[in-house]
Amino acid sequence: MNNQKSANIAFVGAGRMGANMARNLKDRGYNITAINDTDHSAAQELADELGAKNCTSLSDLTSLADIVFTVVSNDTAMRDIYLNKTDSLLSNNTAGTVFVNCATVSDTVQKDIDKAARLAGAETLEAAMASSISQARDGSLFLIIGGEESTFLQLKPILTEMSMNLTYTGEIGKAAQVKALVNMVMNINTAALAEGLGLADALGLNLEMIRNVFAQTGANSRVLETDSDDMVDRDHEAWFTAEHAAKDSGLAQDLAHKTGLDLPLNDATKAQYDKLVREGKGELDKSAISELTFKGRHLNND
Repeated sequence: MNNQKSANIAFVGAGRMGANMARNLKDRGYNITAINDTDHSAAQELADELGAKNCTSLSDLTSLADIVFTVVSNDTAMRDIYLNKTDSLLSNNTAGTVFVNCATVSDTVQKDIDKAARLAGAETLEAAMASSISQARDGSLFLIIGGEESTFLQLKPILTEMSMNLTYTGEIGKAAQVKALVNMVMNINTAALAEGLGLADALGLNLEMIRNVFAQTGANSRVLETDSDDMVDRDHEAWFTAEHAAKDSGLAQDLAHKTGLDLPLNDATKAQYDKLVREGKGELDKSAISELTFKGRHLNND
């Protein structure tokens, strides 16, 4: 696979991240051969756009690819696409295939899938994404890599075309741990910002002034830049959903339990996102946590 632009590349997951990663690689001259998604119409639309095949069978997709990128939602989805006894990525024709798993999932599932892939003659690599949709489209993702270093070096040329930064973390499962920490801290910062802005609003303070003060003091954070307008304007179009925030805070919570650590801030943040999900707001952006902190907003009234 020395010339990766001649390699056959497939994507499992035709959502906003997966689809835009595929578009970016197509624009850069890579050969996208197959697409799969549980949303068959989305998969067909993307396949038509990229000149690829919409594979409803995962084993068929593997037979058409040298490199398979998976961009799915959670541990359950990952286990299903790899380990389903009826049809999976490892069903047949897997020898020599490299699977690059980009989802935010547990270190345990990454290790289990890596073991199963190796038994089938394939390799896996973690490429956890600490970025959003626009970065997927223009090839400026921040990718956190885990797995065999030789596999990473083999795929480094294509991964470089997808990213602005590659950070290699070590053996399989380590990237999942790092990504859980990234999202844990991000979610805590988001919850803290929602409380700060909610209290400022209740005190009658000018929110434009407050955000300016936050930006120039120790209250500054990346989420101030990305989420504060949405919190004030109640514009919660999803870039990173509250449901995913709850899931990822849960991944960090599980890691803490395994190591015997108590992380009360993460526990409280997860509880807030779990509440949003229970309220039927899980598909809103994570900025919707402000609906729980601004006085007079309906989710704050129960």
